[in-house]
Amino acid sequence: MVKEMRFDLNPLSLHKNKNNHVFVKFAVSFLLIGLAYRLFVSDSIRFSSVAETRTQINAEQSQETKTESLEAALPVQEPVPDDFQANETQIADNVPEKCDLFTGDWIPDPSGPVYSNESCLAIEAHQNCMKNGRPDSGYLYWRWNPRDCELPKFDPEKFLDFMRNKSWAFVGDSISRNHVQSLLCILSQVEQAVEVYHDEEYRSKRWHFPSHNFTLSVVWTPFLLRADVFEDINGVSSSEIQLHLDKLDTKWTEQYKNFDYMVIAGGKWFLKDAIYHENNTIQGCHHCSGKNLTDLGFEYAYRKAVQLVLNFVTSSDHNAFVFFRTTTPDHFENGEWFSGGTCNRTVPFKEGEVDMIDVDTIMRDIELEEYEKAADTGAKNGVILKLLDTTRLSLLRPDGHPGPYRQFQPFAKDKNAKVQRDCLHWCLPGPIDAWNDLVMEMMVNDGKYR
Repeated sequence: MVKEMRFDLNPLSLHKNKNNHVFVKFAVSFLLIGLAYRLFVSDSIRFSSVAETRTQINAEQSQETKTESLEAALPVQEPVPDDFQANETQIADNVPEKCDLFTGDWIPDPSGPVYSNESCLAIEAHQNCMKNGRPDSGYLYWRWNPRDCELPKFDPEKFLDFMRNKSWAFVGDSISRNHVQSLLCILSQVEQAVEVYHDEEYRSKRWHFPSHNFTLSVVWTPFLLRADVFEDINGVSSSEIQLHLDKLDTKWTEQYKNFDYMVIAGGKWFLKDAIYHENNTIQGCHHCSGKNLTDLGFEYAYRKAVQLVLNFVTSSDHNAFVFFRTTTPDHFENGEWFSGGTCNRTVPFKEGEVDMIDVDTIMRDIELEEYEKAADTGAKNGVILKLLDTTRLSLLRPDGHPGPYRQFQPFAKDKNAKVQRDCLHWCLPGPIDAWNDLVMEMMVNDGKYR
């Protein structure tokens, strides 16, 4: 365009004609006027074009500046070295669990339990508090709430779908039997189990869920060890228990490979008077005055038992999913079960309002210490071992026991009757139902919790 402008506006050729001076002047004047007009219009066009171009350039530069500013605000993505990624993985593995299911509070739950003592046929008479005449029902309207996450209620339909063609066992004492009754009651909302076996004393039982081909068992073995017990059905002993600290009870070990899932627990039976055997030799005792034996204390025997049980589980070539449940606290006040102890509270404790008694603290400390050792071994051997730490949350529920209502209508004839209280086992429905909420969550989210 510049070259074209120079060609059109060259006035030098007009000076070669001298014949008509006036005409030349006129022509020159005309051309000069034309030139001025052309320059004005051309410059206006050129200025407009330049202005538009500059506006466009300024807009693009402004956008580039904004983009550069945004990019400068973002973190620079550098290539990640392999060793850094390895360190990140290691750090992630060391991060604490997202949620400690066993630290929390009992909060009001207006919806109440998913079953009643009338809808469940599996409740034993001693745990059927409502039928036995317990007058209050407030203990039914609480749920366990972990502080760092939400604990869903047990989903019986989902559980039975998981358990299709599988088997589950609860191994331990009467608290384990209490626990399995709770599970049966919850599952009965979907399918009624059929009892297919019981031992002579109805302490060990097995049920089958035909629609899911699921088998549920409870194995009575209060010490988990071989033990010779000399007491009647009411717990009255005629001699010290003979307890073998180096031999597991074959009632559960011989069935171990038949179970896909297990909940194993010991506890209160180790407080009973006992003679301790190892290598077929008496090593000592617990509460055996006059026997000229060393009183080794219940903690000695309990540690031996927990070690033996967990070693069996973690060294087995049968990869069951095993929950090791911690000890259950009782709530006897003003005495023990045999000396007039009571549990008359009707609401849960809050955290800090109650402390564990010494024996429960000793037992739980042993359980936690031995579990930590066994968990490392089990992980190396591909064994799934989970700690079901129900002790602290159960400690907060003094209101959930049968108390005097372990018997049918204990005060019907005499309002002041002296009756034995049960401040160890749990009413059904009751707080023990929350244990199954925990089991379900730990099973579904394996690896997320302790």
